[in-house]
Amino acid sequence: MKDNKVQNIWQVILASSAGTLIEWYDFYIFGSLAFIISEKFFPPSNPGLAYIATLATFAVGFIVRPFGAIVFGRLGDITGRKHTFLLTLLIMGGSTFAIGLIPGYHSIGILAPILVLILRLLQGLALGGEYGGAATYVAEHSPHEKRGYYTSFIQTTATLGLFISLAVILITRTSMSPEDFNSWGWRIPFWLSIFLVIMSYYIRIRLKESPLFTQLKESGQTSKNPIKESFGKKENLRLVLLALFGAAMGQGVIWYTGQFYALSFLQKTMQIEFIQSNVIIAIALLLGAPFFIYFGKLSDRIGRKKIMMTGMLIAAISYYPIYAGMDYIADLSKKTEDNGLYRIENSISRNKDMQNVEHSIKTRVFTDGTEERETITTIDGKPASKKEVVVSTKNVILLILLVFIQVLFVTMVYGPIAAFLVELFPTRIRYTSMSLPYHIGNGVFGGLLPTISTLLVTQTNNHLAGLIYPIGIALICFAIGMVYIKDYMINKD
Repeated sequence: MKDNKVQNIWQVILASSAGTLIEWYDFYIFGSLAFIISEKFFPPSNPGLAYIATLATFAVGFIVRPFGAIVFGRLGDITGRKHTFLLTLLIMGGSTFAIGLIPGYHSIGILAPILVLILRLLQGLALGGEYGGAATYVAEHSPHEKRGYYTSFIQTTATLGLFISLAVILITRTSMSPEDFNSWGWRIPFWLSIFLVIMSYYIRIRLKESPLFTQLKESGQTSKNPIKESFGKKENLRLVLLALFGAAMGQGVIWYTGQFYALSFLQKTMQIEFIQSNVIIAIALLLGAPFFIYFGKLSDRIGRKKIMMTGMLIAAISYYPIYAGMDYIADLSKKTEDNGLYRIENSISRNKDMQNVEHSIKTRVFTDGTEERETITTIDGKPASKKEVVVSTKNVILLILLVFIQVLFVTMVYGPIAAFLVELFPTRIRYTSMSLPYHIGNGVFGGLLPTISTLLVTQTNNHLAGLIYPIGIALICFAIGMVYIKDYMINKD
């Protein structure tokens, strides 16, 4: 009997995690390709503004997540967990596939960014209903003393989804020429999502409803109006606000700093070459992924609060020296140029529109092995320049280590939070109550981080100015959580 129970929980975890992982993959493909998307879907007259507009469009998907949490949370508390996150899976997959079909700005003009924005809104709504359903579903199959451990597998899916998105992009990019990838190959990761969604839907359709929800439904105790019950009652609204400002807000900014802002910082601020920057992030994510499970399991023994608050505090203290170290590695003004090594490579070809394309790559080499490559592409006499930095193997390892440390902070705050949120609210309104603070914390406070931090860097011309936002939010959340989160708030059902 015990063996069957264990087997059932692992089937639940596998099915829930597979679907959630694919939804995160769909969601993060956009962010992973933000630099290229800015060139394809936005006016080319101002590349810097186009990149910020792309980040803003990316952020829109996060901002609407709380609305998805309310819509699908209500549906999940009334009709059940299973059918709700089947619906969110299909919406997410269809939107991602459609982004890969949109013609570029040069073909349809302003309609291109408008269509992208609409599809990002749909993605955000879908993800707003997905996470709460998956976390609640796994938690309600788990014994209380192992909830942190079992739900931590759901927590790995966001990072693994980002890792898979990076891996697919790298495989696609290295399997074709840079010109083909920039022309049409970047669409392939979007197209692939449709096959992943079909596979995940097949796995999830075979699941049964959560046993705790089934008991509530059979006894007629499900909530008739979970939104009113969640936010209209003073005692529950207080828990929702505490979950947001004492946990999810800080967790959200740490998550996005350690993964997405790190990638944006490498590519945009440090100008690290596309493949090299993605490899750095991908390896750091892969090394850090097991620690989600470690800290989730540890939270079953020593409590969720201690681990999350410790992660927030250490992250806030460490970000400035970590990013200062990253920035120094690619700071060419601090390096000595090897005057004997300077290369120029020229090539001429024709693109699909039969235009003459001239490529000129000028490479400066520095004594520590760092290279600066300036690619000048001239199409029918109109030149465009792009500079990238390629760092030495030694510095790649150092950058992986610095990003890995940030991922460790992510695992500390994110590993236990699903169990923490589930246990904060009663079963009858759990889906709705936990989803809203989680998605405001991650979707608004966390999702806006790349845009706000990039704007701070751009406006101040200080590479480290973007850290003001995540450090400030993490410290505020730490203070609120330490004072107001108490162990007696935990629900054992």
